[in-house]
Amino acid sequence: MKNLKTIAIALFVAVSTIATGQTKKVDATKSTIHWLAKKVTGQHEGTVNLKEGSLVFKGKDLTGGTFTVDMTSLTSTDLTGEYLGKLNGHLKSEDFFGTEKHPTSKLSFKKVTSKGNGVYAITADLTIKDVTAPVTFDLTVKANNASTKFMINRTKYGIKYGSGSFFENLGDKAINDEFELTVNLQF
Repeated sequence: MKNLKTIAIALFVAVSTIATGQTKKVDATKSTIHWLAKKVTGQHEGTVNLKEGSLVFKGKDLTGGTFTVDMTSLTSTDLTGEYLGKLNGHLKSEDFFGTEKHPTSKLSFKKVTSKGNGVYAITADLTIKDVTAPVTFDLTVKANNASTKFMINRTKYGIKYGSGSFFENLGDKAINDEFELTVNLQF
């Protein structure tokens, strides 16, 4: 009788987990976010750290996710010395991400659609500098890893510095409105 009761409880927990979903915490120390930004005269690239995040699964299917990025960790990886300090300082200033007032950015999945073979079409709300706008991207999930590469239009978040869409006569000082993120999540 005791064994039967234990089995019944185990089955209830398993069914409840499958029905309601299982949240898997992302390992922020093993996950990476790489950025690439281009301008007329070249490009810069670097990293920003994930502060925390989780993915939600129903059975083996991805159904949701939320993430917080530590914007104060934003850094260039293609410069050193004085130029690295200048670029990092400018990126963290109000011209760009204003990390003193806005130390984090957030991403929250709103719609997840399976495309098959572990690939999901994601529609999410991205909040940068307290401005929220939708983004879409494909996310590939394999074992305990999820990865994606997508573009973000910075002007949707009020980041207009050096944008040819808002300022004339920038010449070789123009900076592309979109930047690329390559994300690798371990959970």
